[in-house]
Amino acid sequence: MIRILIVDDHAVVGGGLKQFLADVGDFEVAGEARTGQEALGKARTDQWDLVLLDIGLPDISGLEVLRRIKLERPALPVLIFSMYPEDECAIAALEAGAVGYLPKDSAPEEILIAIRRASAGERYLSPELSERLLKNSAGIGQKMPHERLSVREFEVMLLVSRGVPLTEIGERLHLSPKTITTYRARVLEKLGLKNNTEVTRYVLKHKIDHLSSDR
Repeated sequence: MIRILIVDDHAVVGGGLKQFLADVGDFEVAGEARTGQEALGKARTDQWDLVLLDIGLPDISGLEVLRRIKLERPALPVLIFSMYPEDECAIAALEAGAVGYLPKDSAPEEILIAIRRASAGERYLSPELSERLLKNSAGIGQKMPHERLSVREFEVMLLVSRGVPLTEIGERLHLSPKTITTYRARVLEKLGLKNNTEVTRYVLKHKIDHLSSDR
């Protein structure tokens, strides 16, 4: 049996996925977490074959949870399972150590393929994302400005666009306000923007933060 930890703050999503995988037979959803802190605690204290991790968590960004898991348990496969579209977050997730990226609207057959490959330690990318990565590697100059952000800068960009104060961003990411100010400055520089309002407009224009309307 493949022991899976599902990290998703939506009980309906977690419950539905748990039932779906139980019906398959060779999967065991042995644990669920609704927050990043809960996920980190369970990842430390039990044995898992795979972590299915959402990006939009209420306390800590899923990307930060991913980064911490890979620091503490680098051999544990983490498959991102998110509503964020691939072209906006997949690159950052892969750079942070994810074994693959799976959109929540994927077909059931694709979900099973991704989970089986990821639990075996194999990288899973959809055909569309694989093609996009090949194009990016062939022409870096074609990347969108936000695709050049680091994982941490990307997180700060999203939180700034939602109007979260810098002090609160620091608390969420466990960083000092001074460090957050530095990351914000880097975001503005890389995106060619002047202030927080322009960051919000940029995120909305490029439809980056698709979860903002659900929270």
